[in-house]
Amino acid sequence: MLRALRLVGSLHRRFHHGAQLRTRFFLQLYYFQHKFYHTIMSYPLVCLGNPLLDLQVDVDAEYLAKYDLKADDAILAEEKHMPIYGEALANKSLKLVAGGAAQNAARGAQYILPPKSVVYFGAVGNDVYQKQLNEANEKYGLRTEYQVHEDHATGKCAALITGHHRSLVTDLAAANHFKAAHLQKPENWALVENAKYFYIGGFHLTVSPEAIELLGKHAAENNKVFSLNFSAPFIPQFFKEPLDNSLPYVDYVIANESEAASYAESHGLADIKDDLVAIAKEVAKLPKVNTKRLRTVVFTHGTQPTITVTYNADNDSFDVNEYAVRSLAEGAIVDTNGAGDAFAAGFLASLVEEKPLEEAIKVGQWAASLSIQQVGPTFPFPKQTYSA
Repeated sequence: MLRALRLVGSLHRRFHHGAQLRTRFFLQLYYFQHKFYHTIMSYPLVCLGNPLLDLQVDVDAEYLAKYDLKADDAILAEEKHMPIYGEALANKSLKLVAGGAAQNAARGAQYILPPKSVVYFGAVGNDVYQKQLNEANEKYGLRTEYQVHEDHATGKCAALITGHHRSLVTDLAAANHFKAAHLQKPENWALVENAKYFYIGGFHLTVSPEAIELLGKHAAENNKVFSLNFSAPFIPQFFKEPLDNSLPYVDYVIANESEAASYAESHGLADIKDDLVAIAKEVAKLPKVNTKRLRTVVFTHGTQPTITVTYNADNDSFDVNEYAVRSLAEGAIVDTNGAGDAFAAGFLASLVEEKPLEEAIKVGQWAASLSIQQVGPTFPFPKQTYSA
């Protein structure tokens, strides 16, 4: 009997010792996983947008009129636009190019920055088009953390080229199904926590304002840099509420003259819609969550000077500057599709490298000048580097 009691006591001690070992093992496993996520996976710039495959074709003004389209515009496809994609695939001038505005900017920023500097989030289908996007991104060294959908195809954008102008017609497909929960996965949130800079393509305001707010709050609470591009005139016009809800988190606003005018018209500022500086001042002085950083508004205007307006709420003052654009010979321009994304790429890369605003603008202009000498939103290889 005594021997049996001793055996029970021994087993009891072993059980508790084993439980302690198991607890210690799982705690150590959690620690190493946490340490791995927060040391190995460190990319300074996180970008969020709608990954698309561009179907780029040459058309004429009559073709645009057939589908009620405008040059230098971007829209979401309606049912009446769906034949465009089949017609594009049959067009002899067809070029398939990895697209999506924020993805273009992310690729361009990685082109300029050291390896493993940029990670991009968006949603795609599990199809051959996703593979084409991955191949293009891998060429640039861009890391992608796609949310992959089995029941939706990868999104596509018809880039209809008329001379040096482009009209973009987008069928979001899988890109329209991105969820904020994808960012919250431990391995993905570790990338967010380690990043110091965030860039949001305005097109994503049509998809997941929740994901944008999630990143915006994180950036504001941790004094990180948060940038957003209006991306297209229809964003401030038809997605005014999600845009207005996102702007309080934004440190850098990027837009072109058409998008700025659309913002003015949709926000009761129609009387100044042609005055870029006045519009920039209105945007710059909007309420801001992270008051440790000033807000800067950057408006590009084709070949005309780029405008920047920075607002200082402490003394209610504006710092306004204009930067002349690099000139190119007419024959050097191949394709302006993605020029704005390339500008954003150079600008973002300079922010990551902690360059002054003036240099960030000039690097953005340089990147845009490189891109428009290529087919689609791409950059030349071997890599080129910026020089003043």
